[in-house]
Amino acid sequence: MENNSETDRQLVTPILDSKLDIARSRSLWVDYAKAIGIILVVYGHVARGVFSAGLNNNQSLYELVDSVIYSFHMPLFFFLSGLFLLSSMAKRDSISLLRSKVDTVLYPYVIWSLLQGMVEVGLTHYVNGHTTVGEVLSFAWSPRAQFWFLYVLFFVFALAILVYRRSGFMWCGGIFIGSILLNFFAERLPDFYLTHMLNHYFVYFAAGVLATFLFGKTNCIETKWLFLSAALFISSQWQFHVEMGLRYSSGTAPATLLLGLISIGFIVLLAQWLTRFNLRWFAYLGQQSMMIYLVHILAGSGCRIIMLKIFGITSVGIHLLIGTLGGLLLPLLFYTGCIRLGLGALFSPPKLLSISVR
Repeated sequence: MENNSETDRQLVTPILDSKLDIARSRSLWVDYAKAIGIILVVYGHVARGVFSAGLNNNQSLYELVDSVIYSFHMPLFFFLSGLFLLSSMAKRDSISLLRSKVDTVLYPYVIWSLLQGMVEVGLTHYVNGHTTVGEVLSFAWSPRAQFWFLYVLFFVFALAILVYRRSGFMWCGGIFIGSILLNFFAERLPDFYLTHMLNHYFVYFAAGVLATFLFGKTNCIETKWLFLSAALFISSQWQFHVEMGLRYSSGTAPATLLLGLISIGFIVLLAQWLTRFNLRWFAYLGQQSMMIYLVHILAGSGCRIIMLKIFGITSVGIHLLIGTLGGLLLPLLFYTGCIRLGLGALFSPPKLLSISVR
């Protein structure tokens, strides 16, 4: 594959200037979209922890909100990752790009799967679940907790590097259509964890790649389009969850995919609309979404354990509020402390372990 590096560059070079310009112009709304996504991720996990601890007795409301969030929040991150594939391929050959993903995706997956797993083993008597050392060490083929996303994302990138050999609209559109078909007929394919997850999530990544051709260089949109997308989002969620009585894990593939894409479209337009406001703190949440994602389970669970075991707080509202704030802010404080203490290797590989700098 090294011999094909020049060919790879020639295939993607025609889109270099335009795609890099668009990538730079959309960075702010992408940060906002990531911020929305990571807030939903943290809240969703906090709410699940509160429910598993037996604090929330309103099961029907909990399941409805949980399904609405999970119908699109992780697909959103795959979509956003796909937005930058073509510009990344324009700057790097296939091998260099894959190496960079080993450093930025696979490395933190391994480190934090082990770290969080061992903490959960040590705190088995205080958390909702029961974790064994064997389960922690099986991360190579069986990702645990929130880290499944990094595991699947790495292989999504690996697959994308193989199939996006051209950068034209027709080629990318064909891959998107193919990914839709794989998503629809996933149940008829061999039921292996990785193939199942790729069939389910690659379509959102491919949608992000295709969306590269649809976005202009402006961040802002007219308010009327935001209201239209909000109405479509609300009506589709109502139709799926209330009228059809479905949940994100039980709906048919076409209905679930359509709901996910409509919801992602709303979040994208909302993020673009929000760029008219200078929300630096909000953009910072998006920029640090990876760090929050890595640590938020430990932070959120820690808040719940302290409030429940030490202070005896059982209010669902307080647990959701403090748990979500803790899940967002404590990882940022932890990351800052690690950098100051020279422990950055917890998040990115040192030069001796990095393969992207060779």
